[in-house]
Amino acid sequence: MKNKSLVSITDFSLEEILKVLDRAKEFEKNTNQNILKNKVIATLFFEPSTRTRLSFESAINRLGGRVIGFTDPSSSSVTKGETLKDTIKTVSNYSDLIVMRHPLEGSAKYASEVSSVPIINAGDGANQHPTQTLLDLYSIRKTQGKLENLNIFFVGDLKYGRTVHSLLMAMSHFKPIFNFISPERLKIPEEYKMFLDSLKIKYFEHESFTDIISEADIIYMTRVQKERFADLIDYERTKNIYILKNEMLKNTKDNLKILHPLPRVNEIDIDLDENPKSYYFTQALNGVFTRQAIISLIMGL
Repeated sequence: MKNKSLVSITDFSLEEILKVLDRAKEFEKNTNQNILKNKVIATLFFEPSTRTRLSFESAINRLGGRVIGFTDPSSSSVTKGETLKDTIKTVSNYSDLIVMRHPLEGSAKYASEVSSVPIINAGDGANQHPTQTLLDLYSIRKTQGKLENLNIFFVGDLKYGRTVHSLLMAMSHFKPIFNFISPERLKIPEEYKMFLDSLKIKYFEHESFTDIISEADIIYMTRVQKERFADLIDYERTKNIYILKNEMLKNTKDNLKILHPLPRVNEIDIDLDENPKSYYFTQALNGVFTRQAIISLIMGL
């Protein structure tokens, strides 16, 4: 795992995934350490971010490292026409590791091929978001006491939802049942269904889930992503199609937890925030411990 880029969740074996989760548990017990002293990590965010960027920067600072980079490409030489290759090759001269978010699918893979230091993909378009997946796995294991044989409900934007795509692939190690709930225009892409078919993993597709919600161990809500829609009228028709409310949880399992990669818009009613089955804010906190684990393992510390 040392000096290994993390572009896709498939870059890590099952053994490596579990190693990250175990180390994240240790960092949760002792968050502030000094193992990144004299290390410089670049965070290059070509797309807006709050939780991912700040949790990475919190993770780095709590481990004694230093952060350079940008949060808006308009403040970089990209506005002058600099290519991604030139940006990455230059920044890799200044840093020991690069964390990058970019709107184009495949950009993280390309960056890993031209960089002289490891690349961590913090989201590339609608493709992958592997560090979110690892914090999701940590959250699921922490709340359920296991990862095996769980019934996972994915709700909302399953077409463009990179967090869904990554988590689906990671959970395939653990014999899940998946329920995909989405409107027709935002269904899970065929390649992911083919992936599940190849592994003989059960999945079901629905346009509503109120009648089956009692079967869920995890409900993974996602927002309908305005930035992925070319047609704003289509977005307006779709954005409020699923709204999770307190009364919908009356007959659900005791162990049920509601996850969300955030930010949310209207898909989770704010009254649900106080429900003990809601876990999305603690899930975001888990991102600090998980990203500390990922960074430390990639840097061989």
